[in-house]
Amino acid sequence: MKVKEIAIGAGVNPDTVRFYTREGLLKPTRNPDNNYQQYDSEDLRRLRFARKARQLGFSLPEIRQILEQADDHHSPCPMVRDVFQQRLVEVEREIAELQQLRSRMTAALSAWQDMPDGTPDGHTICRLIEHWDEPQPDTSGKE
Repeated sequence: MKVKEIAIGAGVNPDTVRFYTREGLLKPTRNPDNNYQQYDSEDLRRLRFARKARQLGFSLPEIRQILEQADDHHSPCPMVRDVFQQRLVEVEREIAELQQLRSRMTAALSAWQDMPDGTPDGHTICRLIEHWDEPQPDTSGKE
């Protein structure tokens, strides 16, 4: 298979094939007649695997390590589980941080609706940011 053919077979673009080839994950041979790279079914299998691993959040070095273990006839599955469990903890932490950021952003936007614009005067830069988390005075006329 040529670059375009393997790319279509794996559902990626030709640049992705070239990238994984440069990174050593694919091992095409050279056609002696035209010097084009020729990929085989093993390259297609590895490319599809790398694509799925990337969709699950594995990094390129991790994918390389998984493939190397498999190439050495050692099961990479225990390592995959360990890496994935660690990655899931990281993702859950990042989600929690993003949810906290979303809450702060929502609160700030709500507070900013009633705050006047200010001109920098040597004491403030932008009142919206500097005072977003301060309690706002009750302007409803109720005491």
